[in-house]
Amino acid sequence: MASDRRIGGPDAKNRGVLLDAAEQLMLEDGYAAVTSRRVAERAGLKPQLVHYYFRTMDDLFIEVFRRMSKLGLEVHAEAMKSDQPLWAMWDFGSDPQFARLTMEFMGLANHRKALRAEIAVYADRFREQQVEAMTATLRRYGYETTDVPPVVWAVFATSVSRVLAVERSLGVSFGHDEMIGFCEEWLRKLEGDRVVTDVSASA
Repeated sequence: MASDRRIGGPDAKNRGVLLDAAEQLMLEDGYAAVTSRRVAERAGLKPQLVHYYFRTMDDLFIEVFRRMSKLGLEVHAEAMKSDQPLWAMWDFGSDPQFARLTMEFMGLANHRKALRAEIAVYADRFREQQVEAMTATLRRYGYETTDVPPVVWAVFATSVSRVLAVERSLGVSFGHDEMIGFCEEWLRKLEGDRVVTDVSASA
């Protein structure tokens, strides 16, 4: 039976501070370091406030993920409106902080079914957004009749950049220069040299 214990409002300042603290701990020490005690300590708040705003640690993790996902969708949508949407998609996927958080959430999802379901919903929404943008972009560059469907290009573009970002966070670099060179040469053929813009999910 659900508890009738009062839960802090979603817009409360302390709630946001706790979410920030949990995210920082995940980035610095991994999801296993995120306990109610450590989150409260990092936030500079009393431990009981964690469960005042979040019934369970699952609820806390899900809210951290939802916040990251919402920002990611917004940043990606803006990136796709740029003059160089393919470069923007590549740079978005290469963001190291977003890649690290994604990796932590995927590991955590192996132990928390509720989070796994949340990730699946976000992944589908993000992929749909990508495919819509990729379809329009390929049409702009005259590739609408290609044998490779837009969804394949979308998966390739983000999967490669994300894997490289995750590997870099682990200290792996073998083959990166060659793969990056290959992908960026293809991007230059379509959109010219990259015009630097900020599409970081952590901005």
